[in-house]
Amino acid sequence: MKNLIKYINTNVLFKVAHLNSATIVTKIIAGILTSKAIAVFIGVEGMALIGNLRNFLSAAQSVSILGFYNGVVKTIAKFKEDSVRLSQTLSTAYYLCFFSTILVSFLTYYNAQYVNDFLFSSNYNFAYIIKIMALALPFYALNMMSFSIMNGFSNYKMLLIINIIGQILGLLITLLLIYQNHIDGALIAAVVAPSLIFLITLVGIMNRRNLMTYIKADHISFTILKSFGPYAAMALVTAIALPIISIYIRNYIIAEVGIKEAGYWEAMNRISDYYLMFITSIITLYIVPRFSEIDSKKEFRKEVFGFYKSVMPIFGLGLVLLYFLKPFIVPLIFSDEFKPVENLFFWQLLGDFVKVLSIVIAYQFLAKKMFTHFIIIEVFLVVMLYISSIYLIDVFGVEGAVIGHFLSYLMHFGIVLLIFGSSLFGIITESSKE
Repeated sequence: MKNLIKYINTNVLFKVAHLNSATIVTKIIAGILTSKAIAVFIGVEGMALIGNLRNFLSAAQSVSILGFYNGVVKTIAKFKEDSVRLSQTLSTAYYLCFFSTILVSFLTYYNAQYVNDFLFSSNYNFAYIIKIMALALPFYALNMMSFSIMNGFSNYKMLLIINIIGQILGLLITLLLIYQNHIDGALIAAVVAPSLIFLITLVGIMNRRNLMTYIKADHISFTILKSFGPYAAMALVTAIALPIISIYIRNYIIAEVGIKEAGYWEAMNRISDYYLMFITSIITLYIVPRFSEIDSKKEFRKEVFGFYKSVMPIFGLGLVLLYFLKPFIVPLIFSDEFKPVENLFFWQLLGDFVKVLSIVIAYQFLAKKMFTHFIIIEVFLVVMLYISSIYLIDVFGVEGAVIGHFLSYLMHFGIVLLIFGSSLFGIITESSKE
């Protein structure tokens, strides 16, 4: 137990607490209050519709910045003392993202009715909200580019402050719009709130106005673009495929089971998102940098099993606690109308536990730049998630969607173990490398 506490304090919680725990707590509180407002003023049906819009917005945002975020952060961090390479990095990212964002906004705006029918069906007419989203998208892209620059220059304190203020501002706007306009207000808030943070970010980048002189059209570099490529491909596969598949699954539940059941599934997903924020932040802040440092199978095995022994029991215990407290959690976050969500907890929690087991190892793909492996396995995961969910929804109703979630990540875990089997379970010699 002493070693467990030392491991958590030294390697994980200390870093999380000092870097982004305040942001995570703010996000969770904002998310819970927003969910409560939706449950009280809109109801289960509205939860399903908002879920579809959120997924589509997430995919559109990822395409608008071409998945460049991590690539820009790493490249700026590498070349921040090299004015020529820095100029090439900023120019390449800025102009490509600019044209991409304008294209996505243009296509979304002039196909708003088609997007409306895809997300909400022809029974609803929220095309005007899709147009608002298209107009707000460039501000989101500018915000993310600014974030990537500040992150690349290690301006973590400013990022932390902006994130917290942005979450609070977004929450206040969301609650006001939901209270005044119910479903329309919630949908407008979903597409506008992420872009409003740019107004706050402007304050943060005012001190770096000189960076604008580095952005020049003739400094666009294909070498820099090539370095962005792998990060962009990985980001886009995950950030586009999973939200779009979620929309298809939710639409299938609406068509075959009912819109209320789709709302229950969305509510369960929201609860899942809240507790996964903590564990994924730990993985991002500790596991990924650590995997990048080590170059031996012995160290890789030590880190993976160290995480499993030290962090996973606590995470598992937390999930068990959530399961038994579900009669209190559901009405607290939502309302009594959402009581059927309790039936979805078991398979969702089990699936999330396996998911974390899997992604801890899978982050080795990123650390060792095994981009092709990562993309192939992510595509496999998305395909299996869709096929298993659709089949099981036909058999078990909405519960089939969470069973499909569990089975998909179980298969994902199995494949990841197969790929890294020799590193995790094989005989290791002193000279063994990854």
